[in-house]
Amino acid sequence: MNSHLPLTKLDAIWVYLAATPLLGLTVTLVAYLIAINIYARASHNPLANPVLIAVALVVAALKITDTPYRTYFEGAQFVHFLLGPATVALALPLYRQWGKLRRGALPLLGGLVAGSLTAIVSAVGVAKLFGASHQMLASLAPKSATTPIAMAVAEKVGGIPSLTAVLVISTGVFGAVTARWILNLIRVRETEVRGFAIGVASHGIGTARAFQVSEEMGAFSGLGMGLNGVFTAFVVPVLLPVLLRWL
Repeated sequence: MNSHLPLTKLDAIWVYLAATPLLGLTVTLVAYLIAINIYARASHNPLANPVLIAVALVVAALKITDTPYRTYFEGAQFVHFLLGPATVALALPLYRQWGKLRRGALPLLGGLVAGSLTAIVSAVGVAKLFGASHQMLASLAPKSATTPIAMAVAEKVGGIPSLTAVLVISTGVFGAVTARWILNLIRVRETEVRGFAIGVASHGIGTARAFQVSEEMGAFSGLGMGLNGVFTAFVVPVLLPVLLRWL
């Protein structure tokens, strides 16, 4: 009988959490702690990206327990709320790098325009070649912007915001995992350039990875993420109709 006691207690805890908004928050934090531990044990290998692992763990937990996403999000919304303050807090490392930012303003602007346009045009062009629908193309176009901006842009141009959110997260995880190897392959060595490129291409998830390398790289990545979000919000509604007519 004692052998079943731990399981009984665990079941009781789950039943309690499932009836309160604490469920989503608890599942999210536990999943991320496990993911961070795995990431550390893997010697911070990009393939063991903690965001990807945490997402997989949360999905598995919700699937196994048959918990509706709405129930989960009642608690997870507290973490979601912190995305805003966390983004604003990026201003501090940016301020510390203000001298370099001012000196490199023109090259950074050129990199922003080139990177953002490449992300939009390549995604829409490849998807169109495979016969994607208008909704899919509209959902895909802003995928390299940060999630709140990308979802708003997708809704405005006729896309599906929830699908855009999945595409944004997938883009961020892919960038966080592969950016170091790609940048090494094309021999980009400068910390600020690497950071800015990651921010433009992989928004918040890539920026989190950049901060793990250095504060300087994280600061430039945060700048790239912010500027690309603004640029994407203005460009996609104008550029997408042109691309659809041309393609």
